[in-house]
Amino acid sequence: MILKRIMNSLRALLGLVLIASNTLMHVLPLFLVALVKMLVPVKAVRRLCSRLLAGIAESWIAVNSALIASMTHTRFHVSGVGKLQRRGSYLVLCNHQSWVDIPVLQKVFNRRIPFMRFFLKSQLIWVPVLGLAWWALDFPFMKRHSRAALERRPELRNQDMQATRRACQRFRGIPVSIMNFVEGTRIRPEKHERQASPYRNLLRPKAGGVALVLDSMGEAVRTVLDVAIVYPQGRPSMMHLLMDQIPDIHVIVREYPVPEELQFRDSGEEREYRARVQQWLNTLWAEKDRLIEEVNRAHVSANSISPQI
Repeated sequence: MILKRIMNSLRALLGLVLIASNTLMHVLPLFLVALVKMLVPVKAVRRLCSRLLAGIAESWIAVNSALIASMTHTRFHVSGVGKLQRRGSYLVLCNHQSWVDIPVLQKVFNRRIPFMRFFLKSQLIWVPVLGLAWWALDFPFMKRHSRAALERRPELRNQDMQATRRACQRFRGIPVSIMNFVEGTRIRPEKHERQASPYRNLLRPKAGGVALVLDSMGEAVRTVLDVAIVYPQGRPSMMHLLMDQIPDIHVIVREYPVPEELQFRDSGEEREYRARVQQWLNTLWAEKDRLIEEVNRAHVSANSISPQI
């Protein structure tokens, strides 16, 4: 038992070193292309640079996924990705449980759909190396203000709205995948209880960010990918992944057209529009909760002997 623990720790350390090396290997050409994009004010050149930057990022993801696959025995059970297109544009909505969700989503969707952009907290731009990479790849950075700050300065409420609209305008006219964890945070028992969530396995979805994206993108995004990630053995950490302690991961992808009534918002009906988006999200989340429950029940009935995380 002690020997196994030591081997798992060494495995995780090796994984971290290899992923860090892969990151550094890809960051240098990424920064060089980003510099050209920043300095050359020619639309065709910048468009070419954007494609090169996405290609570099997809290569980084592919190598990371291959490293994790070679070092672990995690089984991925994926459904619903057979008809995806790289030339399409998608709004990707997913439940959020762990940082493991990120490499899972990247593995499942890399080179199947356009490179995914996440909405990130503004503080993450200071993450060494990755912060600059996210900036070069046009990831939208959002400021989050405390309730006290918003009460003192109500105009701060508009900053995220304006940042979202600017980001969406950059994405119009090109194939793009916009990723949103609409629960706003990773699920925890205390958060679930505090929200009085009506869902057994999910937090309440928040309509604000989705409403802004749909309103800003208009006809540019016609398809939603609703993703359910399920860890039957329990909510894992990144160390669980690198230490080969996640036997199974289920990913269920459902593809929907954006409802016509949500593609455009009439001037002055922001509150009503957000309410329609919230009602639509609640329906998606109820079905997602049912699917997650089905996977968990099937896992229990199979009498898996895999240890719980």
